[in-house]
Amino acid sequence: MDAFCLDFGVWSVWTRSLICCRVLARVTEPEPRGGTSVHALLSLNSCSLFSNLADGVSFRHHQCCGLRCLEQMEAFTLSASSSSLSPLSRLSLTRRSSLCKSPPPVSLSLAQFNGDKNSSRTPTLHFRSPFGLSNSFLSPPNPFSVATRASSNPNSSPPPESPPKSSPPPGAKLLPLLISVAIGLVVRFCVPKPVEVTAQAWQLLSIFLSTIAGLVLSPLPVGAWAFFGLTTSIITKTLSFSAAFGAFTNEVIWLIVISFFFARGFVKTGLGDRIATYFVKWLGKSTLGLSYGLTLSEVLIAPAMPSTTARAGGVFLPIIKSLSLSAGSRPGEPSARKLGSYLVQSQFQSGGNSSALFLTAAAQNLLCLKLAEELGVKIASPWVSWFKAASLPAFISLLVTPYIMYKIYPPETKDTPDAPAMATKKLEQMGPVTKSEWVMIGTMLLAVSLWVFGDALGIASVVAAMLGLSILLLLGVLDWDDCLSEKSAWDTLAWFAIVVGMASQLTNLGIVGWMSSCVAKILQSFSLSWPAAFVVLQAAYFFIHYLFASQTGHVGALYSAFLAMHLASGVPGVLAALALAYNTNLFGALAHYSSGQAAVYYGAGYVDLPDVFRLGFTMAMINAAIWGGVGTFWWKFLGLY
Repeated sequence: MDAFCLDFGVWSVWTRSLICCRVLARVTEPEPRGGTSVHALLSLNSCSLFSNLADGVSFRHHQCCGLRCLEQMEAFTLSASSSSLSPLSRLSLTRRSSLCKSPPPVSLSLAQFNGDKNSSRTPTLHFRSPFGLSNSFLSPPNPFSVATRASSNPNSSPPPESPPKSSPPPGAKLLPLLISVAIGLVVRFCVPKPVEVTAQAWQLLSIFLSTIAGLVLSPLPVGAWAFFGLTTSIITKTLSFSAAFGAFTNEVIWLIVISFFFARGFVKTGLGDRIATYFVKWLGKSTLGLSYGLTLSEVLIAPAMPSTTARAGGVFLPIIKSLSLSAGSRPGEPSARKLGSYLVQSQFQSGGNSSALFLTAAAQNLLCLKLAEELGVKIASPWVSWFKAASLPAFISLLVTPYIMYKIYPPETKDTPDAPAMATKKLEQMGPVTKSEWVMIGTMLLAVSLWVFGDALGIASVVAAMLGLSILLLLGVLDWDDCLSEKSAWDTLAWFAIVVGMASQLTNLGIVGWMSSCVAKILQSFSLSWPAAFVVLQAAYFFIHYLFASQTGHVGALYSAFLAMHLASGVPGVLAALALAYNTNLFGALAHYSSGQAAVYYGAGYVDLPDVFRLGFTMAMINAAIWGGVGTFWWKFLGLY
């Protein structure tokens, strides 16, 4: 039986469009059992020959040329036409994961190769991946990864081709568009304007409500819809151009944008991955210890990596997936409950407390204090004051969350004795700390120090962030293309500045004050004391997040209004501002859409949707008990009320 095997062991780049590989052997002998193929000698000089072999597939040139070729051909599964030859061999090829730099399994079998298509003898091509080799194009292999060999069935027929999916029509989604616009029109023309409110303020409120409805229903992408609302406010002469764009110079918004670049630096240098791997090495002998190790590592990097989504997608989910696959826990299968489901949910529920612990651990924290300042609630030494007030309830929640999840959502695998050894192997392959990692460490220590002591030194938080980013750019840890390609940062700048600007103008025009006084009168009609009003308003602010798909969007839409209601009800200003801000982090784990990290963890496929809602609500009640119970005494001790 004849068999041909292309060995992708040596790749060289001749031009940007030409890829050549050297073929090592051609012999005739039976194929051994187990799918190991015989080396054959061929010579291939360009990608066009690969295209002929694989029935017209074209290959893109990339830094890792051979890897991209394999990725383009992975969809092909063709069987041999001759019964006299060996059956098709299948080989699991390992690709690089874009998140964790570890290879998920890919089963691949390739096409017939014969000059005469009518010939009765059709040998089979067997491709062997060169991932045992290392070159400048490939990152070091991740020892957490697991390559799984697919079983081969010689009698199996090729799977039927699925019909092409029709792409959604361009432009806005009609029904969400109509609903969002209708909400604004009804408020503007059908609801009577209160006498205390000016016509300009009422018109801006209608545009703002329509904009918020669109952020929830998504007739367009978030940034596009926010721009549509901004344009409407200018065309209708509700706001002047300078007033509409005034929030684009907001210091807090630029601090949020720069935080995305810091997060990219953590991921690009591998520093976040290294820190988390050390904790796996130290605490990973059991599943519960593994969860505590991941939780503590997030607490450590959170103050210098102010993006919960970046921490989830760039650091922790890749490690969790690799550990889970190594334990035989696969997404979308019953084996998910062995390890992966627990680790994902434990890290997801702990992340909200990590973000609530530090002012700079999440972008929405900074915005909350900025909006509070606009309502006259100014917090002295904000970084230190935030940490002191959050420390005791947050640390208690972080200590009990992995254990509670271990009891109410237990993993099937209780011990992970191989995890520390795997972490040690990964650290060895990562090598010593690189220059870029040391620069990242030093820059983040400088930035955090200036955030803590900036008030005493007269250095604003955004200036400290700008200084840190400048250092990373000057020393080559980041380049400007990295910043330009961080689309989420620029998208946040666009839509967030628009929403915050509208909310600020509503405050200036008296809408927020009017709404808060109305709610305060209703609460007073029930003879509620300020502690009772505090509990009611905090609960309403928390659970209304089921209607939002963004923490920052929720803050921009409702934080100012709810803080004004607290103040009108007699709640101490600093207590109300901080409690609302802490809640903003805690409700990020309510559902699979409630935050950026929620979408990342749910998208991993380890947790079923009913479990997400059930566990989200259960942990919300537990967090409310901890923060409400412990926090009440702690905040009294600190003199917040």
